[in-house]
This record gives sequence, structure tokens and C-alpha cells, in this order.
Amino acid sequence: MALLEKRIPPLALTLVAGVAIWALSAAVPGMDLPGWFRLPVSLFLLFVGIAFCVAGVVEFRRVQTTVDPRKPESSSSLVCSGIYSVTRNPMYVGFTLVLLALTVFLASPWLLLIVLAFVLYLDHYQIRPEERALANLFGPEFKAYQSRVRRWL
Repeated sequence: MALLEKRIPPLALTLVAGVAIWALSAAVPGMDLPGWFRLPVSLFLLFVGIAFCVAGVVEFRRVQTTVDPRKPESSSSLVCSGIYSVTRNPMYVGFTLVLLALTVFLASPWLLLIVLAFVLYLDHYQIRPEERALANLFGPEFKAYQSRVRRWL
């Protein structure tokens, strides 16, 4: 389904998943987790997720390459430093952590299915096409980077 590849901006997809999580939370059973647990864990996941996203954008800006994930073929350089030495997809890790924060706050394990669907969609329709484009652009340099740094964490 090449038609779906890189078509939906990941930030928009994150917002849609977040709205779906919020909307479904009223319809699916939750767990009786106390607020003293849910709130700090949710805030921790939220802040770490935002930190991953910001670190990814900062690193892209530092090397002056495109941040637009729908056009990886316009990348002017392969970013392997900073947060990109920990994960090849810090912004996607960050988006996922933000969705997990919302899921923990709403205390329903059923909502994890939406997070899983989000990750699977991103992996198939966004990350793999990005990696093909980067492999075409940067060849052996990208292959070496792939062998050193994991796709997620």
C-alpha cells in the first residue's frame, strides 16, 4: 500500500491517536489506579516524550536538514549525533511516550491497543519508507548507522 506511505504527517497521526484514546476511554473499562500513581507516571512519560521530540528537532536544525518526515529524500545530511545516537527515530519515540502518558493517565490497558496500532502504522508506512529513502541517499553510511543504532530504543 504505497498509497499510504509518508502521506499522513506523524504529528497529525499522533493527534488523531490521542483523540481516539481520549474518546474511547469513556467506553472501555479502566483500572482503579490512584491519582498519586497515575499523575506522576503520566507526567514523567509526557516530559520524557516531549524531550525526545525537542532533542530530535534541535539536532535536525543544528545540521540544517529537513524536519519534514514526508520528504526524507530532501535530507541534506544524515543525522547520527545527539539523541540520534540513541534512537534513529526520537520524534516517533517521543510521540509514542506522549500517547502512553495519556493512556496511563486514563488508566485503561485497552487503550494500549491504539498506541500499538500507532506504532505499527508508523513503523510500516513512515519509518520503513524513510529508511529506504535514506539508504538511497546515504548508502553505506546509512547502513553503518542502522547497524549501530536501533530503530526505536
